[in-house]
Amino acid sequence: MSDNNRYNLRGVSAQKEEVHQAVAKLDKGLYPNAFCKIYPDYWGNDEAYCNLMHADGAGTKSILAYLYWKETGDISVWDGIAIDAIVMNIDDLLCVGATGPFTYSSTIGRNKNLIPGEVISRIINGTQSYFDKLKGYGIDVHFLGGETADVGDVVRTVIVDGTMACRMKREKLVTTEKMEAGDVIVSLASYGQATYEDEYNSGMGSNGLTSARHELLRKEYAKKYPESVDPNLPDEVVYNGGYAVTDPTETPLDIGKLILSPTRTYAPVVLKVLQQYFDSIHGIIHCSGGGQSKVLHYLPKPLRVVKDNLLPIPPLFNLIQQSAGTDWKEMYQVFNMGQRLEIYTDKDTAQSIVGIAREFNIEAQISGYVAEAEKKEVIVVSEHGKFSYT
Repeated sequence: MSDNNRYNLRGVSAQKEEVHQAVAKLDKGLYPNAFCKIYPDYWGNDEAYCNLMHADGAGTKSILAYLYWKETGDISVWDGIAIDAIVMNIDDLLCVGATGPFTYSSTIGRNKNLIPGEVISRIINGTQSYFDKLKGYGIDVHFLGGETADVGDVVRTVIVDGTMACRMKREKLVTTEKMEAGDVIVSLASYGQATYEDEYNSGMGSNGLTSARHELLRKEYAKKYPESVDPNLPDEVVYNGGYAVTDPTETPLDIGKLILSPTRTYAPVVLKVLQQYFDSIHGIIHCSGGGQSKVLHYLPKPLRVVKDNLLPIPPLFNLIQQSAGTDWKEMYQVFNMGQRLEIYTDKDTAQSIVGIAREFNIEAQISGYVAEAEKKEVIVVSEHGKFSYT
């Protein structure tokens, strides 16, 4: 069975083609090529400022948290789900140069019969705890509350989303309009343990979780926790792996926590980079949905992005590939593969950014370059082959 067919049968898409089609006719905002939609300053009515708002969430990662909590009783995994929903918002906003202050509203929909109040409390209080931690690194987020709804007829277990907003000066925006041939790419690792993280991070992020969960975990979970699976899915794409959530790995984490690693934020790094090198930053890309091909959607003109020196693939993604037999081209398009943020700049600034990242114990390196081209294209050159995305 082809990889695309497996994704389609599971009701997911690596590129979200239907979503892009649905929003194709909507206003693209002040800067159409920017990573996030940028609005005029509706509230202050000041042309020197703009408004940003972004909505995202932990996605199906919450299902894995549910499995792990039910299997082990470890309720702390829900703290990570709170972090995932936050970081998937804040790190997208970082890509347009926003570093706060931010406001945040949480949206949680649960099946009350399966998700008790103690879990909801853990998610909500975990949200505030993470904001308290970020404040120590100069990132100010104000938690404005939100909505928690009991919607068991709609949600099988729980979905954790959030909306983040800020107001900032237009002169401080990073819009990708400056991206050009001759730029180099600095890739920042998604794995390891940053100075502001409590334990080893596998690099998972919050994309590709449906595939990761079904390709790694055992079939028995479908019978034991039918609420964790869409009952309409064909059996051949449900929990195809050979692992229990508590199985050990070559890392400090078991399989469950390896996939559940809270999405790493790069906010402390980007804040320092923009404070020192704002004028030299031509683009910032969050390699979330779309993986290493993500930048394709934000190129301001026909350019070729060549990634021929990517960071090593961490153990998690090798496990997924080996378990599923997924084509490597698809792996680089679905997962971040060990680098979830990339910064486009000149060579001298790039070396300085690598140094800043390493101050936070985050691996980073110049991973590629931008060249003239007749069409928009991303090329990944890896030990597993050379892949083109257009």
